[in-house]
Amino acid sequence: MIEPHGRVILVSGANRGIGRGIAEYLYRAGYTVSLGARDTKSLATMTAGWEPTRVHLARYEATDWSSHAAWVEATMARFGRIDVLVNNAGINSTMTIRDANEEMLDLVWAVNCKAPLSMIKCALPHLEASGAGRIINVASLSGKRVRNNNVAYTMSKFAVRALTHATRRLSWDKGVRATAVCPSFIATDMTAEVKSLRADQMIAPEDFATLVGTIIALPNTASVAELLVNCVLEDMV
Repeated sequence: MIEPHGRVILVSGANRGIGRGIAEYLYRAGYTVSLGARDTKSLATMTAGWEPTRVHLARYEATDWSSHAAWVEATMARFGRIDVLVNNAGINSTMTIRDANEEMLDLVWAVNCKAPLSMIKCALPHLEASGAGRIINVASLSGKRVRNNNVAYTMSKFAVRALTHATRRLSWDKGVRATAVCPSFIATDMTAEVKSLRADQMIAPEDFATLVGTIIALPNTASVAELLVNCVLEDMV
């Protein structure tokens, strides 16, 4: 296992839901965290009391690629290294084929697919320099199978898996390991409207964060390409 001491991790969408759970877990585990979100004030409130030498806060706007480059550059200026990128920020959509519209599809694609690609591009030289760089892309079981008509969201999560595997090929020889983490329902505000399951039947954010932390800590010789996480029994093949 790779020790957390000194390793620097970027987490997008870190101020709420899954991203917040991951950020809090990683900080408690001893990592240095650089947290990105649209609402930096909520990040400051969330991290009040954290050790300042191990925390950096930055504006992350998924549709603004200049914010991605600025975040990476500021993290390097502050800590001098980047070891892990967690592409967590994303949006849901109930758009179906029958009500398809270009504006919604473009937004989902920009946030869920193009932004992670941009972040990988910006961070990749530093992840390669680490020798044990890690990229965690938060996908979904909706990127593995189709169980509803939310076509924009499902398409985007299938694309995130493709991005993950392309990244694995690109930088494997330089020690970068990329993983697509594909959960079912996680008990956050994004799933608050789900009627088929109670919150206590869903994946707890802290449990999901533990899985992410485990993947990050694995050595180069034990790489997980995809991690499928269920809260209910379903066929995966």
